[in-house]
Amino acid sequence: MKKDIDNKLKSKNIKPTAMRELVLQVLTEQKTAISLPELEQKFEKADKATLYRTLKTFEENKLIHSIDDGSGSVKYALCQEACECQPDDLHVHFLCTICNQTFCLNDIPVPTINLPNNFSLENVNMVVKGICSNCKK
Repeated sequence: MKKDIDNKLKSKNIKPTAMRELVLQVLTEQKTAISLPELEQKFEKADKATLYRTLKTFEENKLIHSIDDGSGSVKYALCQEACECQPDDLHVHFLCTICNQTFCLNDIPVPTINLPNNFSLENVNMVVKGICSNCKK
């Protein structure tokens, strides 16, 4: 597992460090997006600034993407292998209004947005809210 983690970091030109390896392992094991406070709970003794810098490094190198789902905390999730975080790579996110978990719906692309002349698209954030399959049981 450590070798896979290190290879994933190196493939995105990120120098493997102990903290980066641990954070990536946690993100890999997540089924849903995770916020910085949730990540801090998993690393109680870690420096909060180090965790934040790790997430920012991952995001800048397109290993993860951030999601502002309206819950009050930005959440983070792993990008898919070929993702370059360009508008064509964007997908819909689902926020469960009961458990507050945010899911990446990778198979549902964000619709194409036709902007007026002289406007350029940099980012789109599409969040759908409802009840997830776990809470619906």
